[in-house]
Amino acid sequence: MSPSSETAHGQRLVIVESPAKAKTIKGYLGPGYIVEASVGHIRDLPSTAAEVPDKYTGEVRRLGVDVDHDFAPIYVVNADKKSQVSKLKSLLAESDELFLATDEDREGEAIAWHLQQVLKPKVPVHRMVFHEITKSAIQEAVANPRQLNQRLVDAQETRRILDRLYGFEVSPVLWKKVMPKLSAGRVQSVATRLVVERERERMAFHSASYWDLVGTFGTGRTAADAANPESFGARLIAVDGKRIASGRDFGQDGRLKAGSANTLHLDEQAARALAAALEQTAFSVRGVESKPYRRSPYAPFRTTTLQQEASRKLGFGAKRTMQVAQKLYENGFITYMRTDSTTLSDTAVSAARAQVTQLYGADYLPDAPRTYASKVKNAQEAHEAVRPSGDRFRTPAETGLSGDDFRLYELIWMRTVASQMKDAVGQSVTVKVAGRSADGRDVEFSASGKIITFHGFLKAYVEGADDPNAELDDRERRLPQVAQGDPLAAEQLTPEGHATKPPARYTEASLVKELEDREIGRPSTYASIIDTIIGRRYVFKKGTALVPSFLSFAVVNLLEKHFGRLVDYDFTAKMEDDLDRIAAGEAQSVPWLKRFYFGEGGEGAAAGGAAEAGNGDGDHLGGLKELVTDLGAIDAREISSFRVSDDITLRVGRYGPYVERASEVEGEPGQRADIPDELPPDELTVELAEELLASPSGDYELGPDPVSGNQLVAKKGRFGPYVTEILPEGTPKTGKNAVKPRTASLFKTMSLDTVTLEDALKLLSLPRVVGVDQEGVEITAQNGRYGPYLKRGTDSRSLADEDQLFTVTLEEALAIYAQPKQRGRAAAAPPLKELGTDPVSERPVVVKDGRFGPYVTDGETNATLRKDDAVETITPERGYELLAEKRARGPVKKTAKKAPAKKAAAKKTATKTAAKKTTAAAKTAAKKTTTAKKTATKATAAKKTAASKTTATDEG
Repeated sequence: MSPSSETAHGQRLVIVESPAKAKTIKGYLGPGYIVEASVGHIRDLPSTAAEVPDKYTGEVRRLGVDVDHDFAPIYVVNADKKSQVSKLKSLLAESDELFLATDEDREGEAIAWHLQQVLKPKVPVHRMVFHEITKSAIQEAVANPRQLNQRLVDAQETRRILDRLYGFEVSPVLWKKVMPKLSAGRVQSVATRLVVERERERMAFHSASYWDLVGTFGTGRTAADAANPESFGARLIAVDGKRIASGRDFGQDGRLKAGSANTLHLDEQAARALAAALEQTAFSVRGVESKPYRRSPYAPFRTTTLQQEASRKLGFGAKRTMQVAQKLYENGFITYMRTDSTTLSDTAVSAARAQVTQLYGADYLPDAPRTYASKVKNAQEAHEAVRPSGDRFRTPAETGLSGDDFRLYELIWMRTVASQMKDAVGQSVTVKVAGRSADGRDVEFSASGKIITFHGFLKAYVEGADDPNAELDDRERRLPQVAQGDPLAAEQLTPEGHATKPPARYTEASLVKELEDREIGRPSTYASIIDTIIGRRYVFKKGTALVPSFLSFAVVNLLEKHFGRLVDYDFTAKMEDDLDRIAAGEAQSVPWLKRFYFGEGGEGAAAGGAAEAGNGDGDHLGGLKELVTDLGAIDAREISSFRVSDDITLRVGRYGPYVERASEVEGEPGQRADIPDELPPDELTVELAEELLASPSGDYELGPDPVSGNQLVAKKGRFGPYVTEILPEGTPKTGKNAVKPRTASLFKTMSLDTVTLEDALKLLSLPRVVGVDQEGVEITAQNGRYGPYLKRGTDSRSLADEDQLFTVTLEEALAIYAQPKQRGRAAAAPPLKELGTDPVSERPVVVKDGRFGPYVTDGETNATLRKDDAVETITPERGYELLAEKRARGPVKKTAKKAPAKKAAAKKTATKTAAKKTTAAAKTAAKKTTTAKKTATKATAAKKTAASKTTATDEG
């Protein structure tokens, strides 16, 4: 059947998930087709008991699942989808055929099934599937539809029911024992536990100090060139046959690991003494070992590797990556982005190979196409990797994309093309340098080099690394051409001190990799899981690192002690295996759910039921209902208490974490101090706890407001000290009649222990109306995040200091507005201090004074000075270290809209980033990048959020 012409079948209704997808597909189908969006799921399990039909009562009403009748789910049409369902029914009544064209994964199959159940079509129904939105793919899908895959539907329904039981049974325990409005989930709780365990490792970590020597050795040649340098660096690796201790030789306790008898631990004194003893030593080459180097291309992207690379190279979070990828897919630029597969279709392989020849030449094309086997267990989501769509790949320059869309497309395009290129080859060389010290000790240094003789796929793409210190695959290190016995002169011997570092916190990219390696959850859900644990305040971001909150420590503590199996990594992975068996038809869902909820021999569960359903021995299942029934053994105070020292305890209260020291006098209250919301747990030392307890805390009563009579208080808040009013009891806090207390930040010249009632009244009087201009527009003086300013309509002008908020007159304000508004930045102030040339960027580093205090900069990277750093005493080395740390953290995610005047700068930055490590063709494309249309992106994101409504307490 041809989709492009009027047919004897009359009108056909095609239903997809999103309006953007509908618009693209409509253009490919032509007359005779109506393409409409369901706008995500149209029905789901009820989110509250109020949504459940009146005929259901008791546990069924609470859970939305009838656990006593084969776990029958109670589905309700979402309130915000009822009008869309009515529209779909109306369109269906005028149609002769129905095509369900939702995504081809489990969730898409479930949406199609729900549509069929709700619309109750009386016309032929077809399941239309495709993995890319191109004209040929859509026409092929219409011409060759299939039936709904009930096994996929059942598998998705089982997961949904499982997550509902887990969330709705365990979350209330957290409400009662930790804090209201918390949530637990089958995967989110395990992901949170991973982040908490990493922080525990950091808290238990003891740093070890160790030293070695770094030497610069000269060959004595004078006619050296880049390919054959006259000198090279090498590091001390052995003394008298004993290996020099390095970071990997020390344990978490800061001690040398067991089995290190043949390891020599040098301290500073020993290292300097050895360097002195080697000053007159004659060195020579002890050995040269050369091996062939070969590196094969990386596999094309699947969902998780795309998220990881977008995090490393573009600074995207998992959620942002998937939002951009969804947009690219719906607009026909890439194939379906939720996939476990690394396979490329024959069409895609041909397209990639054609571009290799076109862009790099036949020398870079392997004789046979490359194939990649999936490394993901039970890969099932979609049958092809994430790649550019179509039978001919558009180069980034040909797409007309800009901003984030361009950058992600370019990443996918480069990776796909590179996957069909030849290996990179070369030589890796190790040179051992030997000598004897003045006191007779034999020393050995080692240097490693790598020369790439044919770059192969590295010409097109180089994979990033989670470790900022890791060497990328295309980095060469050239050593001089030397032979065994050649004499060498030590030009410099430098003792170097090192300290072991605690394990790095997870980033979004490394957490995704960890979850996938442990086979926990489905890769397609990782972005939403990370978004959930951040949204629930279990985790916050510090740079790119994921830091657990103290709240998450309390939650994980409870789950580990009383629901240990539910957050056990192996148990969660086994459950995933079971769910995949159900999807494959090797197990039945109802016996499995009975075993999970009631336990072996429980209500309605026959012994061995799970095993008979294809779940092996089933020992890892059993008894959720029993676990959540008896909560008497859970001591809420103990669960949320953590010892800081003998007399100081950290507690997680209903209103946040605090440290507490019990009173020495029985019956009297002890000392308490709130902990800053975003203090990383590993930074809460005994010294900091003592400092918090000693500093002013709590509310400072200032007196009543003479007008309202409300008590005014000064408080210490997350963003600094502030004053506020205490509203009378009974004042509505929520709803349309809610009343918010007036609040104002203290001026920089004020402090909690000196602020007065008069000060508070003045602060709370802001914003102050200064007057009205000639056109009748009101001018106000306001205190904002970036300091005091005047506001007239949408035009804001800065004031010189905070006192002007109360003193500036209308005449003065009009004079300020009479001046041309300064666009861009003011003339740069001279640096406070010059530090020298940065060893990485090779640019001059200076200290400048900024809005948030002094900072170091090399013109490309800025790093704020820390609390212990001072402009007068900061050294060049410290400045370089701060810049290195900032580069390692990557770009800061910005949410604010950029001013129009800065768009050109944004364009330049985006282009520079996009063009990194790419071909001449990609560089040309990068130059055509335009500024990202952020407003449109945000609107799209908002629409997607609305379309993917989930229950607050039953997320995976």
